Amino acid sequence: MRPVVGRAKIQRRHSALFLSLVLIVFAPLLIITVYLYVFAQDQYASNTGFTVRSDETSSASELVGGLSSMVGGSSSSDTDVLYAFIHSQQMVERAQEALDIRTHYSQHWSTDPVYSIWPDATIEDLLWFWQRVVIVSYDQSSGLMDVQVRAHTAEFAQQVAEEIVAESEAMINALNAQSRRDSIANAQQDLEGALERLRSAREELATFRARTQIVDPQADIAGRMGVINGLQSTLAEALVEYDLLLQTTAENDPRVRQAERRIEVIRERISEERRNFATQDVTVFDTDYPRLIAQFEALMVNQEFAERTYTAALEALDVARSNADRQSLYLATYVRPTLAQRAEYPQRRTLIPLYGFFLLLAWGAFALVFYSLRDRG
Repeated sequence: MRPVVGRAKIQRRHSALFLSLVLIVFAPLLIITVYLYVFAQDQYASNTGFTVRSDETSSASELVGGLSSMVGGSSSSDTDVLYAFIHSQQMVERAQEALDIRTHYSQHWSTDPVYSIWPDATIEDLLWFWQRVVIVSYDQSSGLMDVQVRAHTAEFAQQVAEEIVAESEAMINALNAQSRRDSIANAQQDLEGALERLRSAREELATFRARTQIVDPQADIAGRMGVINGLQSTLAEALVEYDLLLQTTAENDPRVRQAERRIEVIRERISEERRNFATQDVTVFDTDYPRLIAQFEALMVNQEFAERTYTAALEALDVARSNADRQSLYLATYVRPTLAQRAEYPQRRTLIPLYGFFLLLAWGAFALVFYSLRDRG
């Protein structure tokens, strides 16, 4: 039979392991607990929520011409800009000027350095501390933004939240004003360009008419076609007269010869008039009808396009001015800054178990590493 194993006794390594548990877990946890309940100052939270909205009503010009896309509009990036603005140094500077946040958050520096900032903090230090006391939650899909401000008093937390809302509204109004100015300036610039183009097209057309001494080539061609039509009518009458002469006179009659000569002359004149459309120079600058018509139609197309561009630029300017008369972007605050009735931070009942859990994990890892090295060596 195997001998009976004796009672286990506490060895030296057990005492060392227990001592490490005390030093790594219980002692720091006790210090954290004492600090949180004795030295850490209470913090009150003020919550607010807002989003950026655009005016969705359509003006009369937009309903008629659908030109709203030409003057621009709001986009989801406006809320992204607002999110970045709340975390910016400019926001911290304005809050410091309005409320003196440095004095408020540094008043307990001597007793509570963890949740306070040093009295001589620079603006960069305030910006770092601002990220700790102002928590912004932003949902890009809906555009909703929730802001929580923590301070040592409920009233100051509410004041900081109200300052954030006020500065956000001012920033959105500045973006709106800048958008108005840019829209009107761009529309005015487009109108000036369209007007210059229309003026140039009309001047080119006037120069063409002065050079060719023809106001409307189409009317001139219609006149020449009238001459040809008249000649054809005269030719038809001459042919009828010639047929009548052949029925009543001999072929050697002088009247028959005269009628034949008249018919021949009319036909030559008709042929000559038709050749003039393609070969004869009709202006003082040796321009024939095909070139004349091509130049005239090109100038008319340029003028028509310039007129349409000018009309569209006028309508775009009217839309821009109409949009400038109303607020196209505004800050919609769906939760006004709240006033807390009790301190919610620091969350002692949550932080102490959390710190204890992580300290226990650290001690367990340390013990496993220590015994692994001890067994190998």
